[in-house]
Amino acid sequence: MLIGIDLGTTALKVAAFDPKTGKMLHGVEKRLPLELDSDGWREQSPAAVVRALRSAIGQLGKTLGGLKKVTGMALAAQGGSTIIADRETGDAHAPMILWNDARAFSQFQELAASKPARYWRTRTLRDEPGMGLARIAWLREHAPELLDDCNLYVGAGEYVYHHLTGLWRQDACNAMQIGCYDARTQSLSKELAALADISTGFVAPLRQGHEFHPLSSAVAKLFGLPEGIPVAGPYMDHEAGFLAASHVSERPLQCSLGTAWVGNFCLPEGIQGAAPFQFAIPSPKGSEPLIIMPLLTGNVTWDWALSTLVDGNTEEALKKQQVVFKSAVLPPEGLVALPWLNRPNALHPELLGGACFLGMGPSTTRDDLVRATVAGMCYELARVFAEVMATGTIDSVVLSGGASKGIQFQQIIGRLFGDSPVFQIEDESWMGTRGALHAFGAHVAKAKVRRVRPGRAVHGDALSQGYIGYLEAFERLYSDVTAGQAYAVKRKAIG
Repeated sequence: MLIGIDLGTTALKVAAFDPKTGKMLHGVEKRLPLELDSDGWREQSPAAVVRALRSAIGQLGKTLGGLKKVTGMALAAQGGSTIIADRETGDAHAPMILWNDARAFSQFQELAASKPARYWRTRTLRDEPGMGLARIAWLREHAPELLDDCNLYVGAGEYVYHHLTGLWRQDACNAMQIGCYDARTQSLSKELAALADISTGFVAPLRQGHEFHPLSSAVAKLFGLPEGIPVAGPYMDHEAGFLAASHVSERPLQCSLGTAWVGNFCLPEGIQGAAPFQFAIPSPKGSEPLIIMPLLTGNVTWDWALSTLVDGNTEEALKKQQVVFKSAVLPPEGLVALPWLNRPNALHPELLGGACFLGMGPSTTRDDLVRATVAGMCYELARVFAEVMATGTIDSVVLSGGASKGIQFQQIIGRLFGDSPVFQIEDESWMGTRGALHAFGAHVAKAKVRRVRPGRAVHGDALSQGYIGYLEAFERLYSDVTAGQAYAVKRKAIG
C-alpha cells in the first residue's frame, strides 16, 4: 500500500491506498490545536504536529494489521507558515507562525512600498513580496537570536519532510510565500533574499519535480514501516488538490472552497496570465505553469453569515440555512452583497472590512441577506475567472472544500460557468492525501467526482441579472482597487 499525508491548518490526515486500484483502504484524521488572539496572533506547536503524525500513522497501522506492506509515502502541506528550526537536527526553536498570522503586517506594508509593483511583478509575477520576508524583519526585532546561521527558515511541509527523511526540501509555492523565489527563473533568488538581509542558504532547497528520498531508518523503526521506502514531496496542498482533480478533463479549474477560496489551473502553451496575487509555479504535471489564484472571499465570509444572520450555534445554523434556501436560492432583485470581509474598507482604506450590502429596503429580511452573501461569493468566483473561461483556458470546473458541499453553492456555480461542466469531488476530505501520491501513479491520485446539476431552483434570467448587478456594484466601489483585478489572459507574442 501507499500512504498519503495531508497537513492542513486545523487537521492532519493520513490515508492508505491500494497502489494498483487506487482504492482508499483507511484514513485517520487528527485535529491540530491552534493558539490565537484578537491581535492577529496565530501559532501552532510543531511538536504537536509531529505527535499527531505519529498517532495517526500508529492508528492506521493498528487498523490495517501493520504497515510492512507500505511501498511508498507522500506529503502535502499548507504553505506560507514559519518555523525556525535547527538545520542539523530539525528541532523547532519556536512555535510555528501560521500563514494567516498578521503580526508582521506593518513590516509587510513597508517592504511592499519600498519597491514599485513592477519590481515585484517582474520577479515574482505578483504585485507584492512574500510575507516571509516581512516575518524575518519582525523576528529580527522580537527574537533576533533565532536568525542564527545554525538555523533554517522552513514551513510546515519542510519540517515534516525532514522528520521523515532527514533532508530539507521545499515546494516552489512555499518559497514564493517566504519571498525568496523568482518565478521567471523558477529558482531561489539571492536578490530577493537580500531584501530581508538573509542568504538563500537560510531557507530549504527547492524540490525538483517529483522528487523521492528514502524514509529514515529511525522513523521506519518508530512506525513499523519498511526502511528506505521512497517518500515524495513536500507538495503545497493546492498542488496536491489539483493533481487529485486533473483527470476530470484536459484543462480543469480546480476550486478549493475552504477557509480561503482558491482556483487552481494550468496555463496552456502560448498563453500568458496575470493577476496581482497569483502564485505561478512549475506544474507538477508538465511544462505549463500551475496557477494558484487566491480569491478575496472564502468561508470566513460564509461562517460570518451563518453565525450572525442565521444562528450563533454552528450546528443549529447549518440546519436552519437549509430552510433559508428551500424557499429561494437567489436574493431579491437589486440586493447585492460584496463579500470582501477581510479587505480594507473601500471608503476608509486604513480600516479593515470591505464587505457590504447594497439595495436593502424595508422588506429586506435576514434570509435575503444570507442568500445575497452566498450569491455574492459565487459571483466573485465567476468574476475573477471570467476571462479564463471565455478564452477556453479551462474546460471544466471541479469543486472541493467545505462550501462545495452546500447545494446552494453548487446550483449557482453550476449555472454561472455556462457550457463548462461543473463537478464536485466526492471524497474531497481525502483528496490531499490522494493527490500527493500522484508521483507513484496518476491512477492513485484520481479522486471520484460527480457532475453538478444546477436544477430548476436557480432561474437563468434572475441569475444573469444578479450577476450584472454585482459587477456594477463592484465597478463603482472597487474598480480602482488593485487587489480586485480579475485574472487576465492573453496570447504570447510570437518572437
